[in-house]
Amino acid sequence: MDEWNWTSETSARVGGPFSSQEDAEAWLSQTWQDLLDEGVEEVSLMNGEEAVYGPMPLNA
Repeated sequence: MDEWNWTSETSARVGGPFSSQEDAEAWLSQTWQDLLDEGVEEVSLMNGEEAVYGPMPLNA
């Protein structure tokens, strides 16, 4: 079973687990500003231990 997570530039998990890539992306679209306000500058989408994409800046 896939486990999708968002990690920060420090490799800390900042979101998840999610059951699908779509759920993970929907969550980020709703919370990216909160993460930026908390000091998270970049995130990467992970599927298990594999980076799917990122790091992606939140302030772009």
